[in-house]
Amino acid sequence: MALVLGMDGGGTRTRAAIWDGERQMAFAEGASIKRLRVGAEAAEENLRTLLARVYAEAGVNRLDAATVGVASATMPGVAEWILAVLRENGVTRCEVVGDEVIALDAAFHGGAGILQIAGTGANCIGRAPDGSRESAGGWSSRLGDEGSGYWIGLQAVRSALRAYDRDEPCRILETVGKLWGTSSLEALVNLGDSTPGPDFAALAPSMLNLAVEGDAVARGVLQQAAEDLAASVLLVRSKLRRKRGVLVEVPVAYTGGVIEKMKPVREAFLAGLKAVAPEMPVAEAPVVALEGAIWRAKILAGKQLQ
Repeated sequence: MALVLGMDGGGTRTRAAIWDGERQMAFAEGASIKRLRVGAEAAEENLRTLLARVYAEAGVNRLDAATVGVASATMPGVAEWILAVLRENGVTRCEVVGDEVIALDAAFHGGAGILQIAGTGANCIGRAPDGSRESAGGWSSRLGDEGSGYWIGLQAVRSALRAYDRDEPCRILETVGKLWGTSSLEALVNLGDSTPGPDFAALAPSMLNLAVEGDAVARGVLQQAAEDLAASVLLVRSKLRRKRGVLVEVPVAYTGGVIEKMKPVREAFLAGLKAVAPEMPVAEAPVVALEGAIWRAKILAGKQLQ
């Protein structure tokens, strides 16, 4: 049996697993390997640390194949440094693809479908029966990623400042001030506007708590996040139909902490899809993107062994 590695490099954490045929030999989690988030030096150190950990747990020193899914995989230099580290660690055949690719393959194993990703960032990608793809969103935290954890945190602060101007009740600024350790509104604004700035995605869980407790501004932000995520799926559905001639409904899946862990977002997201496309099949459980990386790595290993 081939020894393969799958890795899911998200914006907050990286997960890796080694499989021997149909048996998982090891699983480990580590810090992010996304350069844009943690820097090139930290990303490489995190990758090497995670590989050492998962290799030690599996008791191996070489692998037949590996697939790594990571955000911004197509940016210059990103795939090259990851591939170099993998080869240094005894991987015979390896590939680096976008995190949306492994999530899509986890959901549909190469088949047609639409996947909404909503974690630290957000992206929606659809694949037609002929393998062609359409997408919506995923334009980075500063330029897009509506409905993502980062967007929720940033939009919450923006909305809270507007509520402050209107003298409307809102607990967001008080909550964010405590999380950031700022002693005044001016200090909060200065920190929020700084470069590289605070981690807005880390605010998302607190915004969920405020929404559940009844804060109207926080509830509005989560509702808008759900509407934006549903709109992305429906846009990809429309593009598949218009450009690719896909007349039958393709299945929809989702992954990422915003939809998985934020019940108000998930419920509103699913309701928005059903209202427009009631016949469209929607998965009942979230996709585990790491499974797509393992699936792809097994295919790579099969090509190598032929």
